[in-house]
Amino acid sequence: MANEEERLPLENLRVIELGTLLAGPFSGRLLADFGAEVIKVEPPGKADPMRKWGKEVNGTGLWWPIQSRNKKSITINLREEDGQNLLKELIKEADVLIENFRPGTMEKWNLSYEELSEINPRLIMVRTSGFGQTGPYKQRAGFGSVGEAMGGLRYVTGYTDRAPTRIGISIGDTLAAMFATIGCLVAVNERSISGKGQVVDTALYESVFSVMESLIPDYMLADFVRERMGNILPGVAPSNIYLTKDETYIVIGANADGVFRRLSEAMGQEELADDPDYATHEARGRNMKKLDLLIEEWTKTMTSRDALSLLEEKGVPSGLIYSAKDMVEDPHYKEREMIVNVDHPELGDFPMPGVVPKLSRTPGKIKHPGSTGMGEHNEAIFKEILKYSDEQLEALKANGII
Repeated sequence: MANEEERLPLENLRVIELGTLLAGPFSGRLLADFGAEVIKVEPPGKADPMRKWGKEVNGTGLWWPIQSRNKKSITINLREEDGQNLLKELIKEADVLIENFRPGTMEKWNLSYEELSEINPRLIMVRTSGFGQTGPYKQRAGFGSVGEAMGGLRYVTGYTDRAPTRIGISIGDTLAAMFATIGCLVAVNERSISGKGQVVDTALYESVFSVMESLIPDYMLADFVRERMGNILPGVAPSNIYLTKDETYIVIGANADGVFRRLSEAMGQEELADDPDYATHEARGRNMKKLDLLIEEWTKTMTSRDALSLLEEKGVPSGLIYSAKDMVEDPHYKEREMIVNVDHPELGDFPMPGVVPKLSRTPGKIKHPGSTGMGEHNEAIFKEILKYSDEQLEALKANGII
């Protein structure tokens, strides 16, 4: 048993992860970061497409080691009855099952929550799909892009004179994964009270919609439809990007009254803080364009380094718009262990994002970069957990079940 300094907070959980690509597996990654034993299941002979996503180095996809870190890899053919029975044997020994198939798939495979909970009443089934397990759209295919569109994010992303655009990452999937993980941990806590498992039903579009701030009351109560506004927030100023003397953009957020006064001092224009056009939050919102022009006139007289140094000195939230290069070179990223090098069997030192959030006493940890081959842990899992013999494993292989 690990001592307290080595113990990870979720090491008492065994998680079976089904599904592919992003949303479901990202939930598995978050749980694995904090010590859960996550067993990733792939169909034999048909790898998760994520293994080839991102840039490749020597034939190895650079996304997979991040998504599959800390996980164990097994293969099971869930389309066959013997494969379904094999999974059910694992379910008896599991705490959580994660899946992100289209609703009805698990039921088609005789793996509904009703059937699995009879085997293990304490099982928590984390289900992520485009539109949830109920409702008229439940059977629709739904990728993160569709969730972002129907959850409202795409409509407000971009500029007024152009078509809606996407954010530069798969934010719909990762938001769904985060809400699914929250739901999983809530259900784990509730199980400690009731002794019973339950279903966590997470929809991509709902996860996006959940972070859309006052979008609905703005429309229903104030007859205001939030539109694409580029880099600004309607009525919130100053909060924008500003060009500097060295042709670099910096972000400045000084929309609170006290912070705006400090910005005025940094600009050498203290009178702005008392000007009726800018003295209050509402006034700055009404005069946003004029105020942004004033600020950019000032930032253009300085290099980004000098401007940010002065803004930091005055306590004004500000920063560069970081590229990957900026992150790698930043001492704060280093001090906070936000880029961690993990030993990869094929690529050597593999840099990846660190664990978030930080826990003071039992922090998460990246132990390994996931499996390099499908079914890498078949023997260990089926022998150690299910006590299968060599003969049983050979029969499963011969019949295409693993």
